[in-house]
Amino acid sequence: MKKVVLGLLFGGLLTVASTAHAQSTAPIESTEQVSSDNTTAELYLRATDWVQNHFPKQPTTDFKANASAHEVRVTGTSKVSPVNSAGKDLPTVLYFDFVFRTTSQGYTYFVNNFRVVTTTGKVVGTKPLDEFIAEFAADRSDAKTHNSRRVTAQASSISSEVALSFRSYMNNAPITEEGTVGLPAAEH
Repeated sequence: MKKVVLGLLFGGLLTVASTAHAQSTAPIESTEQVSSDNTTAELYLRATDWVQNHFPKQPTTDFKANASAHEVRVTGTSKVSPVNSAGKDLPTVLYFDFVFRTTSQGYTYFVNNFRVVTTTGKVVGTKPLDEFIAEFAADRSDAKTHNSRRVTAQASSISSEVALSFRSYMNNAPITEEGTVGLPAAEH
């Protein structure tokens, strides 16, 4: 009886482990919908200022600001560093998109569409990050290098950093009306 129970437990453990290992990774992205009392024009101008002057991952390309739709788009650049079998970093350029849109109740923003820059001879192209990670996961050396987890964690960190920077900037909007807090009352 003990052998049957142990056999079932071991078989169940192997099934769970193989299922967990075979699961595909979810796309890396940060998305948030935020309620705001500011006008769409104010939100749009604030987001445009952040992209042009405070974007944390430089250089940026493909900046597109659509004032009539209150939408801002930009492609940011960063790096991920998988390692070779000797443990040496292999810095790899990564592109991602930042999209901001106003809504009737506030705004929505996305940090998504991660792509790895590839070079084949003289041809430079891009490959979806999910595909890049899947190649590492399929490689036998991934058990030693952990590149699939390493690159996933690095890209997730980049996504979170950009989202946190943007949200922090939007939450610290300047006061639009001059206040008198801390100033002596003016005599009329």
